[in-house]
Amino acid sequence: MKIKFFDLYKQDKKDHPKIIQAIKRIIKKGDYILGKEIGIFEKNFSKFVGCKYAVGCANGTDALTIALKCLQIKKNSEVIIPAMTYCSTAFSILSAGLKPVLVDIKKNEPVIDTDEIIKKITKNTRVIMPVHLYGSAANIDEIKKIIKKFKQKIYIIDDCSQAHGASDANNVKKKIGNISDISCFSLYPGKNLGAYGDAGIITTNSKKYYKYLRKIRNLGSEKKFFHEIVGYNSRLDTLQASILNIKLKKLDKLNKKRRIIAEFYNKNIVNKKIQKLSYSQNSVYHQYVIIVKKRNELIKHLNKNKIEFGFHYPFSINQLKVFKKKFRLDKFKNAETLARHGISIPIDPNLNIAQLQYIVNVLNSF
Repeated sequence: MKIKFFDLYKQDKKDHPKIIQAIKRIIKKGDYILGKEIGIFEKNFSKFVGCKYAVGCANGTDALTIALKCLQIKKNSEVIIPAMTYCSTAFSILSAGLKPVLVDIKKNEPVIDTDEIIKKITKNTRVIMPVHLYGSAANIDEIKKIIKKFKQKIYIIDDCSQAHGASDANNVKKKIGNISDISCFSLYPGKNLGAYGDAGIITTNSKKYYKYLRKIRNLGSEKKFFHEIVGYNSRLDTLQASILNIKLKKLDKLNKKRRIIAEFYNKNIVNKKIQKLSYSQNSVYHQYVIIVKKRNELIKHLNKNKIEFGFHYPFSINQLKVFKKKFRLDKFKNAETLARHGISIPIDPNLNIAQLQYIVNVLNSF
C-alpha cells in the first residue's frame, strides 16, 4: 500500500465538471481581472468567517504585507511573531519596512507562547502577529489582555494561512478571521481551502481598513487611472475566485473529516518514541505533526512502507540562513525542537479507515 501525503486531484474530482464550466464562463466573458467572481467570493468568505469585509489578493504573503501597510505605522516599528512559522510571516514584515521580533512557541504546542510575548514588548512594538499554525488556534483573547497592559496602540494581525474554518481558541462558535484587527489567509493549492494557483484573502470588521486594503491591492486605486496611494499589484484573479467559490461550499465538511482523522491518530498512535502535539479545540488540522527524536530512522521506516510525509518546518525563523546573523544570539527552545524533530504525517480528508490503520500500524511498529 502506498499512501500519498495529500491528493488534491482526488479531493476535488467530483467538483471538476463545475470548475471547468466556471472557467469556461469566464473565458467566454473575458472577465479576468477583478471580475464579478471576486466580489462574490469576498462576500462568501466574509460570511463564512463571520466578519464584515474581505479583500482578495494575489497570495498569502501579500495579504500579510498589505495588512501591515494598511496600518500606516512608523518605519522600523516592531512586529512580534512566533519563532516557528513559514518564512512568509517574517518576510512580510520586512517588505512593509518593519522589524520582526521573535517569541518562542508553547512547549508541545504549535502556537505562540503568550507568557513570552509580554517579555518582548517594547515602546516600539506596534503589532502582534500570532500564527494559527497547523490549523491550531492561538489564544487571541490572552494577547488582547496583554495589550491592555500597555499605553501604546498595539494591533493584532493574525496569520490564518493554515486555519480556514478553525474556531477561536476560547469560543468555538466564533471562527478565526473574525477576532483580530485584520486577518490574513493564504489560498495556496495545498491549504484546507486552496485555489489552483497562488491566491490570498484578507478579512476585517473595520470599514476604514477595508477601503484602504482595496486600494493597496490594486496599485493604490479604486477607480482606473486614479491612484491615491502607492499600492501593490496584488489582485486575486477571477479564475481562481470562481474555483474557490465552488470549493468553499465543502470546506466545513472536509475540515470535519480532518478532525475525525486527528481523533483516530490521537487514540491509536501508541508508541513511546512518538510525541503528539496538543492542538486547540476545533482545530482544522492543516497538518498533523508528531515529534520523534530519531527522525531520520522514522523517515527510513516511512519510506520503506511507502508512506509520504512532510516537514512543517525544518528550520525555525532564527535558523533560516537569511536571519541567522540577525538572531544569532537568540535561542527558541520549543521552536527549534519542533524544527529538528517534527514530521508531518498524512491527514488528507480522503484517507479511508484501511489507510489510516495502515499508517498507525507502521508508526506503532517503529
